Order: sequence, then structure tokens, then C-alpha cells
Amino acid sequence: MKIHGQPHRSIEAEHATRSARIIDQTLLPHVVEWRTLRTMEEAAEAIQVMRVRGAPLIGATAAFGLYFALRENATDAALQHAYHVLHATRPTAINLRWALDRVKRVVMPLEAAQRADAAWNEALAICEHDVETNRAIGKHGLELFRAIQAKKDDTEAVLNVMTHCNAGWLATVDWGTAISPIYQAHDAGMKVHVWVSETRPRGQGASLTAFELKEHGVPYTLIVDNNAGHLLQRGLVDVVIVGTDRVTAHGDVANKIGTYLKALAAKAHEVPFYVATPVSTIDWTITDGIREIPIEQRSAREVTHMPGMNATGAREEVLITPEGTEARNDGFDVTPAGLVTALVTEHGVVAATAEAMGELRGRI
Repeated sequence: MKIHGQPHRSIEAEHATRSARIIDQTLLPHVVEWRTLRTMEEAAEAIQVMRVRGAPLIGATAAFGLYFALRENATDAALQHAYHVLHATRPTAINLRWALDRVKRVVMPLEAAQRADAAWNEALAICEHDVETNRAIGKHGLELFRAIQAKKDDTEAVLNVMTHCNAGWLATVDWGTAISPIYQAHDAGMKVHVWVSETRPRGQGASLTAFELKEHGVPYTLIVDNNAGHLLQRGLVDVVIVGTDRVTAHGDVANKIGTYLKALAAKAHEVPFYVATPVSTIDWTITDGIREIPIEQRSAREVTHMPGMNATGAREEVLITPEGTEARNDGFDVTPAGLVTALVTEHGVVAATAEAMGELRGRI
């Protein structure tokens, strides 16, 4: 995708130095700053403080982190240590474990001297796999959009899409998951408009999704999170599509806090609610999302304080509550499968049911 008209990916391999460049997403949308990762510790820190975020991008970054660790020490003990450090950075996103397991499977049978090269190549392969996966998700999502558009009284009218948080190319290596079909619809000439929820407390919709859509020229309108139900009630939304950090084998979906409320409102007003997910985000080992998906608890400061750019152009953080206010900061919530119209995967559109999920597993 593009930044200031130039094509980029959210993580870019530097082959000459065997390092990885990332966009520091904590500084967006006002500052585009690239950071170079060279060590496992730098990769872990980038994931922990959300310089990179989004399940697929977290996984890709962790894969490079495992390479950095093996470059320094390729023993079994060092591999296990790096695996555990990286895995502990964000507990909800299953792609983190998926990517680490994929690299580990490749390097474990090898001699120590061969492990680093193999890990580097596998990290590159994970990135390329993510790009093609998200392109395919976008293709299947585009067909859904076309079908919804065809049912409108005016088939030339704008298709109003609502999303949540950021599930675009900044959350993946490229294209994005939920935003991929939006990009493909726009590029195909469809009239598409996006309702972008700010996504408190970190504001990934306001700072990241709005940034992406603006750079690509996709029409959008920013809304406060609490406006979503009102817009759905008034018939101003044709379809809701979100990403996810983990899907259970029975179709429950964990995504950024606030997703569940949108799903409830969409169900109440008979608006399709789709979840775009690569198969790598499905956790086949669990079936009950509410009981079994760990929900990350983040710093209360993210709720009590708000960052932004002041009138002088400097980045500033301000306190928005009475001093000393206690705050709870659940990073994610779980949307039960019964509220999900369908999952949009790289293998096609799949019902969020145990039977359909089982059939999908049998095909991949």
C-alpha cells in the first residue's frame, strides 16, 4: 500500500544487514517514522508497546525476532528462551504463537550453524504468505460487497461500510484483512464509504485506519465509538466488517474491545456482520471464546490519558480524568459465533459454526 504515494509494507526486510524496518505506529498519523529492528529484545519491545500491532503483523515481527535471537545464539536453550520472551508480549493474538511455532518447526531439526539462515528465510516466507493471504481475503470480501450492493434499491448508490479498530495494511504485512476488500472495491471503481470508529482507548481507528484510507483516497468519516449503534439503527450502514486476533474452532471471535457491541447492534438491525480472518488466526485447540481466550489487560494510563498533537505541532499526552482515577483496560472482547454472519478467509466465506469450521479445517 502507499504512504505519500510511495509503495510500502508495514514491515520491510533489509537484506544487506539482515534487519527489519517497521513503521512506529505509536507516532501515527502525525509522524511517519521508520525504526530498524536488529535484536530479539527490540522486536519484543516493538510488539509489547504496540509500535507494531495487529495479529498478522505481530506474528511476522516475532518471526524476525526469533531470527535475531538465533543469530546471536542458536542453541536449544536460547531458542526456547527467545520463544517464551516473544510469546509473552501479547497473549490474545494467536498469530504470534503460530509464527513462532512455524519458525521453531523449521529450525529445530537443524544443526545450530544452520538455524539462523533458516529462520531468516522462514520469516521472509511468513511475510509473503501474509500478503497473498490478505489479497485473497480481499477478493472474497469484494464479492460479498458486490452482492450487497446489487440488493440496494439504487445499485449505483454508495456502499456504506462500518469497521472497527485497524484491520488494514498497518495491522498486517500488506493489504490488511477487513480493509482489504474495501481497498479492492475502491480500486475496482465501486462507490464505497467507510464509517471509521475512533476505537478508544488507543484510537487505532482515528489514527491508523483514517491514515490508511486517506493515503489511498478512500472516502471515510470518523465517528465516536458510541455512534455506531445509532448509525446502524438509522439504516446508514450496509455492512460491518472487522478483523480479529483469535477465532475459536466453533467461530467465536476475539477482537478489539468494542467489537461485541457493534455485533449486537448489527444483529438487532439485520445488518450483515462479517469477520475477515486468515486461517492462521484460528485457534483449533479451543471452542469457547468467552471461557478460553485470554483477554489482555493493558495499562490504565491508556484510558486516563490521551495523546495527540498540540497547537505547536508537538506530540503531547494529557490527563482526561480526575487525578488518581482507577481504570480498567481490557484490550479485547469476544463476539459469540451466533452474532457473526460469516468469516471471510483466504479460502472463501465460511459460516461461523462448528460444522463449517470443521469442513474448512479438513480442506486446508
